[in-house]
Parts: sequence; structure tokens; C-alpha cells
Amino acid sequence: MSNYVKLINNLDSLKLSKIRENLDNYLELINDKKKDVVESLYELTNMEIEMMNQKLIHHSIQFAGFPFYKTLNDFEFSFQPSINKDKVMEFKNLRFIENKENILFVGSPGVGKTHLATALGIEVAKSKKKVLFINCNDLIARLKTAQSENRISVRLKQYCSYKLLIIDEVGYLPIDIEGANLLFQLINKRYEKTSTIITTNKAFSKWGELFGDATIANAILDRLVHHSHIINITGKSYRIKDKFDDEKDE
Repeated sequence: MSNYVKLINNLDSLKLSKIRENLDNYLELINDKKKDVVESLYELTNMEIEMMNQKLIHHSIQFAGFPFYKTLNDFEFSFQPSINKDKVMEFKNLRFIENKENILFVGSPGVGKTHLATALGIEVAKSKKKVLFINCNDLIARLKTAQSENRISVRLKQYCSYKLLIIDEVGYLPIDIEGANLLFQLINKRYEKTSTIITTNKAFSKWGELFGDATIANAILDRLVHHSHIINITGKSYRIKDKFDDEKDE
């Protein structure tokens, strides 16, 4: 067996597929004296590292639980003039993650809150940081299950391990006292340690009604709003816009 075949076998065993794929081309370049060995090895290993990074990013996005793949560039800021586009686009630098700040998107249904939250989550996932996207009521249901199984401390620790936790649709369904207490425990444990993004259709003044307890609601809000960016969206629903666009096309 030649050394070339042994090398190919080693590359296959190590799953270095990019090097394996480009090896023959670089051997030709080396033989033709168009590249030296060190330069070739550097470029080949760079290809492998880039592919590994792309795989990590793909897995981060896949396991985050996003409802769809949309970026900030996909958002129609012209349809929602109440949003400060420059401020939202600045979040792409992820300084809010480094500063452990929260972002709260507040507005009626259909104005793009989930799109913006997802887009920012994808930016964080691309930086290979742990992200979780979850509906508020699904989150509370999971916390309740963990509580009933005496695993609440383990579950809270798990949710606190995410650099960014996106809690979607806070306020679409009422939350009972048990759920409110569990959500407070989570928010309190993440407070000033990691970042949270909230989307809600309820004004903060209505959160006491939502949680059925003004004290718990204020305690949750106090920790969310401190060190936060609040984005109020007062525009029309994209769903209505899409409906009008469809009617124009008919």
C-alpha cells in the first residue's frame, strides 16, 4: 500500500473531508511549484476549520428551536416606521450579550416581534453561543412538569446555561400563580448573568392582570427591564399587509 493511499485512509478515518477533497489539487500545485508545502497545509487546514465552524453554526441554529429562519435583512423596516432601524441593526454586534442585557419587543400581534427576536437569536447562534427559543406557555408547562417530578433545580440550571433565552408570546394566554412563580425563579436566576429576549402583546401595565398577581408581575418586570432595551412597535400587522397584497395580485 502506497503512502498516498495510507494518507487518504488516515484522512477518511479522521473525517477530514475538506482536506481529502482538495488534496490532489494541492499536490499538483506543489509539484508545479505554484505553492509550497507549508502554504498548502495552511490553506487545507483552514478549509477544514471553516467547514467545522459552519457545522457548529448549523447545529446551534438547528437545536435552538427557532420557528423559522429569518434575518434582520429580511425584515421590512419601511412597513414599521415606529421601529428605530439603526438601533435594532446595532444589536447584530452582540454587545447586548456581552453586557448581559435584555431586549423586550412590545406590540400587537403580527407586527414582527417574533421575526426580530428570531433574527437576533440566529445572529447569536452564528457566534456559536447557546440559544433557546421557546413559547412562554410551553416554557411554563415544562417548568411545572419539572416541579412535579422534583427536578426543578435541574431544569432551571439547564435554562440558565443558555447565553440567550428567547421567550415568545408572553401574554397570549393567562398565567396562573404557580406558573408565574416558576417563571420568576427562572428570570431571577438569569438576572445579570445572561441575556433574555421577550416578545409580548401586553403593555407592562397589564402584566399584573396577566400573572394574576401584581407583586410577582412587578418582580419579573423589575429584573427584565433593568439593563434592557425596550422596542415598542405600534404599526400594522404583516398578516393584514400580506392579505392586501394577495388581493391586489388577484
